[in-house]
Amino acid sequence: GNMSTKKTQVIALAGNPNVGKSTLFNALTGLSQHTGNWPGKTVSVARGNCERGGVRYSFIDLPGTYSLTAHSQEEEVARDFILSGDYDAVVCVCDATCLERSLILALDIISKAPRVIVCVNLIDEAKRKGIFVDIERLRDELSVPVVATSARRKKSIVPLLDTISGNAFSSAVIPVEDTVSKASEIAGKCISGNTSGYTSRTKRIDKIITSKFFSFPIMLLLLALIFWISIEGANIPSAFLSQFLGSFEAPLFSFLSSVNLPNAVVDALVFGVWRVLSWVVAVMLPPMAIFFPLFTLLEDLGFLPRVAFNLDRAFKACDACGKQSLTMCMGFGCNAAGVVGCRIIDSPRERILAMLTNSFVPCNGRFPALITLISIFFLGRKNGFISSVYSSLFLTFLILIGIGMTFLASKLLSKTALRGEASSFALELPPYRRPQILKVIVRSIFDRTLFVLGRAAAVAAPAGLLIWLMANISPGGTSLLLRASGLLDPLGRALGLDGVILISFILGFPANEIVLPLIIMAYTANGTIVDVSDISAIAVVLRENGWTFLTALNTMLFSLMHWPCSTTLLTIKKETKSVKWTLLALILPTVFGVVLCLIATLLFNSVAL
Repeated sequence: GNMSTKKTQVIALAGNPNVGKSTLFNALTGLSQHTGNWPGKTVSVARGNCERGGVRYSFIDLPGTYSLTAHSQEEEVARDFILSGDYDAVVCVCDATCLERSLILALDIISKAPRVIVCVNLIDEAKRKGIFVDIERLRDELSVPVVATSARRKKSIVPLLDTISGNAFSSAVIPVEDTVSKASEIAGKCISGNTSGYTSRTKRIDKIITSKFFSFPIMLLLLALIFWISIEGANIPSAFLSQFLGSFEAPLFSFLSSVNLPNAVVDALVFGVWRVLSWVVAVMLPPMAIFFPLFTLLEDLGFLPRVAFNLDRAFKACDACGKQSLTMCMGFGCNAAGVVGCRIIDSPRERILAMLTNSFVPCNGRFPALITLISIFFLGRKNGFISSVYSSLFLTFLILIGIGMTFLASKLLSKTALRGEASSFALELPPYRRPQILKVIVRSIFDRTLFVLGRAAAVAAPAGLLIWLMANISPGGTSLLLRASGLLDPLGRALGLDGVILISFILGFPANEIVLPLIIMAYTANGTIVDVSDISAIAVVLRENGWTFLTALNTMLFSLMHWPCSTTLLTIKKETKSVKWTLLALILPTVFGVVLCLIATLLFNSVAL
C-alpha cells in the first residue's frame, strides 16, 4: 500500500474484554498516551504513540467487544471504527487461555476488515496451565499474520512491532461463512495439551459460587469477611492517627498565637478546621486503605462478575438490568464512581434506574460512622474479637437492608417513572486469575483511597469552620448552632433523631464522611472535646446528649438512606444531562430513609409501651 508515504501509521487494537488488551497497549505506548471521548459518545478511548525505525505509530485501544454486531455504545464504537477502515492495520488481541472464544471475534474482523494481524496474548499464562497454541498452524488456518505475546513482559512485544512495521498483511477481506463453528474447528486443530483440566476446575468452583443455594451465603460471608478485616485492621492505625494528628493541636495553637492572629481566628482554625480535618483523616483513612485494596482484589480475581451473575435474576425480577449489580458493587467504594459505572448498561431506561438507586448502598464514606455506632450501641461485650465479628455481621445486615431497598426502589420506578422491559445481557464470567497484588494495592491506594480522602478533606475544612462559627457566634446569648438545631429538633425527634443530627447531615452534604465528626463537634462545641479514636469517649458524649439504642439505629438507617452527596448528584447531572432525574435521585433515597426511620420509631415506641 501507500503507507510509507504517511508519517504516522494508525494501528487499532481490538479484542474481547479481559484479554490483556490494555496491558498490551500500555506496553506498546508507555507513558505517551491519553484518553479522549469518541465524538458524540460517552465512551472513552485511549490513544498512544510509539516511534520505531523513523515511523510514528499511533495506537488506538478500542473498547472490548465480543462481536461486530454491537449491543452497547462501547461495542458500537469498536465496530464502526473497524468497519470504517480508517487505519493502517488492526491488531486483534486473543486470549491464549481460551482461544476459541477470542477466535470468534478474530474471524468476524478478518471477514469484514482488511489488514488484520492476530495477536495471541497471555501465552505465558496458557503455558502455566499446560495449554499450547500452535502459532504456525494458526497462521495457515487464518491466512493472516499471527504473533504470540505476553503483554506483561516487554520483550515479547518486539515480534508484534516487527510484524506491524513489516506491512506483510493482506489488504483483502477474507470471507468466513459461520464464524462460530469455524472458530471451534480452528481451535481444535491449533490447541494442544491441557484443554479441559483448567476449565473444569473453574467450572467446579463456579458450580458452587453461582449455585442457587450457596451463591448468596458465600457472597454475604465474603462481604462480612471484608468488613471484619477492615474493622479489625482499622482500630490500631485509627487510634495512632488520631493521637498523631491531635498532637499537632498545641504546637499549631501556639504558632498561630505567636504570629499575633486574633484569638477567635486561632480558635476557629485549630478547633474548627484542624480538628475536624484530623478526625476525618483518622476515622476514614484506615478502613479505606484496607477496604479498597480488598475490594479491588475481588475484582481482579474475577469474583465481582460472579456476584453480578448471582444478582442478575433478582434485578430482572425488578425489570432492571443484571449489570446494575456491578454498578451497585462499585457504589460500595464510591457512589459517584458507581454512577459513572452505569455507562456499561445499554438501555437508557435501565441506566437511569441504576443511577437513581446507586446511593441506596452505603459508600465507603459512610462505613466508619456505621461501624462506630454499631460498636457503641449494639455490642455490650468488651471482647475485641467477638465484637468485631458482631460488628461486621451487623454491618452486612444493614447492607442487606440497603440492597433490599435498591430492589424495592427499582421495582417502584419500573412500574412508574421508568416503565419498560428488562433487557437481557450475556454476562461474561472471566477465568479466575492470580491477582497482581502489588499493582492492586498501589492502584487502589492512589486511584481510590487518596482521591476519596482528598475530597473529604476539602469538604471537612470549611464544614468544621462553619460548625465552629455557628457554635461560637451567639447573638442574644444563644448560639446559631443551638438555634438552628432547635428549629430542626421537632422534625428530628419525629424521626427518632434530633436537631443536631439533622443539621450535621445537611452540612455533611458535600461528603458523607464528615457527618459523625460534625455531630460530635456540635455536641461538644461549647468547650469540652473528645478524642474520636477513643470509642468510649464518643459513647459518653452521645449518651450525655440523650442518645438511646433507637437514636443510634435511626442515625444508621438515615445514613444508609438519605440524599446522595454533592459529588454523586453532580455526577448524575453530568451523566443524565437532566435536572429532573437529578432531583429524583435526591428525593428518592431521602423519602425511603424518612419512612424507615418513622417505621422504626413507631415499632420501638409501641414495644416500649
